[in-house]
Amino acid sequence: MASALVLLNLGTPASADVDDVRTYLHEFLSDRRVLDINPVMRFLLLHCVILRKRPAESAAAYRKIWTERGSPLLFHGLDLAEKVRQETRGGMIVELAMRYQSPSIRDVLTGLRERGVDELILFPLFPQYASSAWGSGVEKFFDEAGLLWDEPSIRVVPPYYDHPAFIEAFCDVARPILDELQPDRVLMSFHGIPQRHVRTVFPGQPERDLLGTDGAGGDHCLQSRDCCAEICPANRNCYSAHCYATARALATARAALRPSAMAHTTSEAPRWASPQTKTPGSSVCQSEPHDSDPRLFRVSPSPSSNAMCSTPSKPMASSARSHGI
Repeated sequence: MASALVLLNLGTPASADVDDVRTYLHEFLSDRRVLDINPVMRFLLLHCVILRKRPAESAAAYRKIWTERGSPLLFHGLDLAEKVRQETRGGMIVELAMRYQSPSIRDVLTGLRERGVDELILFPLFPQYASSAWGSGVEKFFDEAGLLWDEPSIRVVPPYYDHPAFIEAFCDVARPILDELQPDRVLMSFHGIPQRHVRTVFPGQPERDLLGTDGAGGDHCLQSRDCCAEICPANRNCYSAHCYATARALATARAALRPSAMAHTTSEAPRWASPQTKTPGSSVCQSEPHDSDPRLFRVSPSPSSNAMCSTPSKPMASSARSHGI
């Protein structure tokens, strides 16, 4: 029985050209788990508003990070797959698949089937659960596998937000940079999602009543400042709770990584999960009164094939000097 490991990530445009970025955004934002509104409204919003302006803006941003090898997300993912392949000493087939664009899930499954693979381990490269990433990718993978006449056996690796191996690996990457820079503050930064995405994970709660307090978890989620203080049955698949658990595990594992704040970096709209880094004067961004020029170090314990890349970071506050991974 031939087996294979499939590393699953979100996806990237084929190039930084506007047309390729438009193609990517169309597929990405057509996902009901990403833009979770009425299908007709989603179509109108996408085609009448977003795809008219956003592709050019996003293409300009992609060009700033594009390299000779192409998209960092893609080549880091391919490098990761090759490293894992080497670690198995040829004992397992390892492939990278993307939820959107290439290498597509369908092409990867077809290629594995042609190689006689009938047992798969699916490893979503998302440490924390979010319906728009982990949920969407796993759903799409099973949908595509279901189209095969002879479906393979599939096992899925669950979210590993506080798994000791993940925490130790991240600390190993951050430690030499922290030792060199000696920052005054460490900011743990996670991708933001709307509050309604957090609430939707609770069973028995209708989507039309996302902000209500009835249902299996509505009386827990976002009802108190410490609702994410620990993992419990009500928030076991809550993205925000997973992010806080990652931050706590990193702080416990390495005192040098102990954060002064943890934030979601894209939380710009109302009703997004908090704390947020949008406002320079917020508690997350604000410097201590006695520290006129703090050195801020930002870490992003996010998808595994791109969270470890060392990049300069834009200062969170006007007085801060900032670096990040």
